[in-house]
Amino acid sequence: MAGPSYPAARTVAKRLEAQIAAALDKIGDAPKPDARTIEGIITTAFWASLRREEGHAPRISIAFLPPEQSLRPVKFNPRVPLEAELLARIAPAVEKPGIHIGVWFYDDQLYVWGVTLTVPTWCFVLEVVGPGLLVVKYRRDEAGTKFANIAVLEGADVKFIERQSAVISEALPALGSLWAFYSSAGRNESDNLLIRIAIAMRAHGRGGSLLVVPRNTSRWLDSMVHPVRYSVIPPFPDIRTFFRQIEQGLEPAPITLQAAAEALAGLTAVDGATVISDHFEPLAFGAKILTGDGVQRLDRILLTEPIEGIGDTHVDPAFLGGTRHLSAAQFARDQRDAIALVASQDGRFTVFAWSSLHGMVHAHRLEALLI
Repeated sequence: MAGPSYPAARTVAKRLEAQIAAALDKIGDAPKPDARTIEGIITTAFWASLRREEGHAPRISIAFLPPEQSLRPVKFNPRVPLEAELLARIAPAVEKPGIHIGVWFYDDQLYVWGVTLTVPTWCFVLEVVGPGLLVVKYRRDEAGTKFANIAVLEGADVKFIERQSAVISEALPALGSLWAFYSSAGRNESDNLLIRIAIAMRAHGRGGSLLVVPRNTSRWLDSMVHPVRYSVIPPFPDIRTFFRQIEQGLEPAPITLQAAAEALAGLTAVDGATVISDHFEPLAFGAKILTGDGVQRLDRILLTEPIEGIGDTHVDPAFLGGTRHLSAAQFARDQRDAIALVASQDGRFTVFAWSSLHGMVHAHRLEALLI
C-alpha cells in the first residue's frame, strides 16, 4: 500500500485498536487489527472515496479478515494490493449492501483477496459512505442487519460514538426501541421495525417526516391542515403479514420486517408528513402540519447527540433545518404523546419528542448511529 497520508486515520488508529482489543474473544471471532492496519485501511479508503468511476463516487464496505473466516467467499486470482485506485475501480461491482471487500495481510502488506457476504463477530468493517465520509463499524455478536458504529470520519473531523449514552427515563412508549438504540450507541434494538424505518427513511435520500401517534386516537388531526389529502390507506401486504405474525405470537422474519419498514419509509418520500400509529398502522401521508393553537411558537429546543464530547445544548429550532424540522418540532410540542422523525436530504436524522422533565421539545440527532 502506497500513497498520500490521511492525518485523521493516524489520530484514531490507536484508540480504535484499543477499543476493539478490549472486546472479549470467542471462538470464531474475527482477528483484531493493530493500529498500523487500521490506519492503512482507513487512509486508502479515504483517498478512494475522493475518486470517481464514470462520474460516481464509490460506496463500499471493507472488512479485515482472512478468506477462511468467511462463508463461500469470492476470491480474486491473483489477489491484489490494497490501493485507492483499485477500490474505486471495483466499487460499482460491490456497492450493494451486505457485500464486503475482504482485506488481509500477506507478506507484510495489505491485499484485497476478494469479496464476501459474511463476516464474523467483532470484524473490523470500514464503510465508505460518500466522498470523505467513512464509518468504522464492527459486526455485532447476534444476528442482525445493522452493524454497530464506533466512529465517523468526515474529512478532518472525527466523531466517536458515545459508548453508553444516558438512559432517558421519561420516554414515551413509542420511543422505547429508539431510546434503547440511542442509549446503547446503536448496539441494541437495531432490528426493531422503527429503527429499520428510520434507516430506510435516511437511505432513500429524499428527506421526509414520520409522525408516530397513539393508537385509536384522532387528536393528531388537530395539528394537520385540512383536508388531509391521503387520510385512508389500505394496509400494505407486507405490513399485514408483519402484524399477522405478531398476533400469532411469532417472531417476524427479517425479510418481513425489512419489507414493512421500506413500505412505510417509502411514504415519507412524498411531500408532507406520513402519520402512523404506535402499532405501525399507516394513517396518512402527504399531510401538512400546522401550529396547534396558532399562537405559541417554539423559540428554543433541547438538542442532544450520542457523540463523545458533545453535551446537551439549547438551540433555536431553525438551527436544525428548514420547514420540515420546524413543523416537526411544533408537532412534538402540540402533540405531547406523539413523536416526530425527520430525515434530511443531506443525511441528518432527528427525533423530536416532548420532554416533561425539561418542559420543552427534546431533539435527538441520530444520524451517526444510522449511517
